[in-house]
Amino acid sequence: MEIYHTLYITLLIILSFMLLICLIRAVKGPRIADRLMAVNMMGTMVMVMISILALMLKEGYLVDICLIYAMISFLAVVVLSKVYIGIYEERQHHLEAAKGGEPDERS
Repeated sequence: MEIYHTLYITLLIILSFMLLICLIRAVKGPRIADRLMAVNMMGTMVMVMISILALMLKEGYLVDICLIYAMISFLAVVVLSKVYIGIYEERQHHLEAAKGGEPDERS
């Protein structure tokens, strides 16, 4: 059983480094799509880490926490995507208005 404990700890350390790399990508960008992908990947890695902890500690309630975290992570990515789509459409509308010489209706 000691080998499993060592394996779990090793996996948690590797995942924590990967989580740090994703956090750097989420902050630096360069595009919004990169940031969204990094946030989604961070959520997935945290779920895997919680699952490994559930196995290591033999605690069933951690699986429930993992499922709740999965729902929250999914909703966060959907909301961020909707916000980005709204910003993109607003920029396109302003570009079309500037290109066509039409007055902007929102001003």
